[in-house]
Amino acid sequence: MGGLKRWARRGAIGLVALVVVAGAGLVIAAHLGERKMNRRIEVQVTAAAARTDPPSIERGRYLYRSRGCMDCHGEDGSGKVVVEDGSGLLVKAPGITSGPSGVVNAYTDRDWTRTIRHGIKPDGRPVMIMPSEDYNRLTDPDLGSLIGYLRQMPPAPGGPAVVQLPLPLQALYAVGAIHDAAGKIDHRLPPARPVPEGATVEHGAYVANACIGCHGPRLEGGRIPGAPPDWPPAANLRPGANGPMRAYADAKAFSDMFKTGRRPDGSEVSKVMPFLSLKEMNDQDVQA
Repeated sequence: MGGLKRWARRGAIGLVALVVVAGAGLVIAAHLGERKMNRRIEVQVTAAAARTDPPSIERGRYLYRSRGCMDCHGEDGSGKVVVEDGSGLLVKAPGITSGPSGVVNAYTDRDWTRTIRHGIKPDGRPVMIMPSEDYNRLTDPDLGSLIGYLRQMPPAPGGPAVVQLPLPLQALYAVGAIHDAAGKIDHRLPPARPVPEGATVEHGAYVANACIGCHGPRLEGGRIPGAPPDWPPAANLRPGANGPMRAYADAKAFSDMFKTGRRPDGSEVSKVMPFLSLKEMNDQDVQA
């Protein structure tokens, strides 16, 4: 009996030691994650010149509203809370207008390009959470139109970004299980070349760049790294007999889903999808 008690006591001590070591490991990893968030990244940035003519401003407005920008930064650019799950995860997008509390008042064309295309702030630190990998392949004319539109947005109340990650997510980020956009992008790639707009595979591939932040660079779907645990996996959008795309007989059915948030059978698509922006996409882009 005495041996059993000693075994139990040693087991309890070992368990406590494991818990202490695991906790210490999380704290160390969180510290490393904080350092990683504040690292400086040097890239060669070729600025896309802001376009201010009326057609370009209208194009920039369309891109802002249809490519996911509005879902995080709000219709007026003032920013908003994107995720707050009660477990320590809080993400608030910054205000991006010229309002007194906006963070972009001093942005040059180069700063806008570095942030949007490369996921890097003007001071060289990575932009957290923003899926710049979705915007890396914007052509210079489209990026210039978007910059021009952002510059002329009316001032709106806003503030800086707020990114609070719970310890487990900080640890995953520290060890490279979760990446920021700057860590995913090939910064050596030249800007994409414009392709003619139309219901074509080439233009569709360009439009689909806006989907890779969640669905992955090959649109194969899966768990979204760093997402709250209650978010469903992103769907596999590639062709296949058992894939979700089989539910859409034609482009109209797909477009209707963008507008309503429901599949052809009436079932609801997860609200994780950025329907605020998707419903703004024009028919040509959806068909492509």
